[in-house]
Amino acid sequence: MARMTDDEADALDELWTHTTPEIDTSKPGFLTRKGFTMVSLDPVTATYLQAKASVSRNSPSEIISELVRKELAASISA
Repeated sequence: MARMTDDEADALDELWTHTTPEIDTSKPGFLTRKGFTMVSLDPVTATYLQAKASVSRNSPSEIISELVRKELAASISA
């Protein structure tokens, strides 16, 4: 991978320093989520979620939601 020259790095720095990024709030994403709560996961759980997300093509959030729904359904029927 080619490295940036000092002039290119300065130009990029100027661009991001003086340009406000536009965020499309109609699309889902980290910067558009309301009420986002950071959750810390142990390495085993994080690895499991990444593997499951890769195989199922679902996001980790979708996988967690599914697991919570199953747990709630099990507790209601018990």
